Amino acid sequence: MGGGGGVLLGMPGPWADDNREPSDFYTSKIGGLPDWPFPAESLAPNLLICGTCGSKLCLVAQVYAPISSGTLNIEDRTILVFGCIIPNCGNTPLSWRALRVQKVDSESESSVSTEEVVPSTPPVSVSKTNWLDDDSDEDIDLEALSKALSEAGTLASHSKKKDGNRRSESVVKNSTLVARTGVDMETPVVPCFYMYTQEPSSKDIVSSICSTYSELSVKEEQNCNYNDDEMGDAGEQEVYEYDKAFSADRTYLKFKKQLDANPDQCFRHSYGGKPLLATAELGDPGNCKLCGGFRHFEMQLMPQLISFLLDGADDCQKNVLENWNWMTLVIYTCSKSCSNSFDREKSTTSGWIVAEEAVLVQIEKSLHESILPGYFS
Repeated sequence: MGGGGGVLLGMPGPWADDNREPSDFYTSKIGGLPDWPFPAESLAPNLLICGTCGSKLCLVAQVYAPISSGTLNIEDRTILVFGCIIPNCGNTPLSWRALRVQKVDSESESSVSTEEVVPSTPPVSVSKTNWLDDDSDEDIDLEALSKALSEAGTLASHSKKKDGNRRSESVVKNSTLVARTGVDMETPVVPCFYMYTQEPSSKDIVSSICSTYSELSVKEEQNCNYNDDEMGDAGEQEVYEYDKAFSADRTYLKFKKQLDANPDQCFRHSYGGKPLLATAELGDPGNCKLCGGFRHFEMQLMPQLISFLLDGADDCQKNVLENWNWMTLVIYTCSKSCSNSFDREKSTTSGWIVAEEAVLVQIEKSLHESILPGYFS
């Protein structure tokens, strides 16, 4: 994804053949089951429990989110967003959870280690223990071995960067990262489809802005054409409500024009950038629970995601998903994407960090309280 604050949009790809099918830790998708890079049993069970009703949370989004910036270079990193599908739970902050999963930093671990960069398709299989314990008289060509490992690492890294955000059948079938001994039939799931990313089109944004302000100019002109005799007390009240709505909902106008520019976007990613808010009010994301540092914006889920899920849902799931009326889910993560403070000795996740981050919910109700009825219809 990158780490310079640039915006990437998550766009819908193909539907999964089965909503519970395994994929890969480096795959971006909506719904289905999470793809952990360690045995699922190692995860603290309370992390995936709804804070409102105590039910199991389901995966809503899995977004591969590597960082490449001046100070950070983390390839093995994914953000997972979970939510509750119990009616009335999906609109409360306690029913949402965001987890940052990434490889633990280590000075002794190579940044181009073949086994870490693409654990799903290791190009070579060699054992350091065998090298050290081998008592045979056979000479080892270290220069040739080093060259082979370097070429394999480069090839593997290129392969992952190319296909990390798209479905890859070979990765799905051959992955050694999928820590599932059988199909999990207990965890609730929503319909699953895969994602790819693209940059927003500046042409579409400009077109949307022009359209929005054209509509506003027409409404303002209509408003100014009223004379005192025509308006009366009712007209004065209408003008007051319009002015109030125009002032209060400038934030939403910006939100709407960005949606109109790319109507299929399911998530927006901008590490360290600014969120696209539906309403001006936004809660406090708090500090990182591991290092105490401040959190910054990383990504958000967009309302079109719900529409796509409804398209693939059965009747039972539709009844649940129709209760979700959030406009956007805003995810804040540790600004350092820390892992050095992680207690490895007590960890059961095999060198991977699982950090709980912040999800801020902006729901439709808050929007409707300030918008003039029918203003955006």
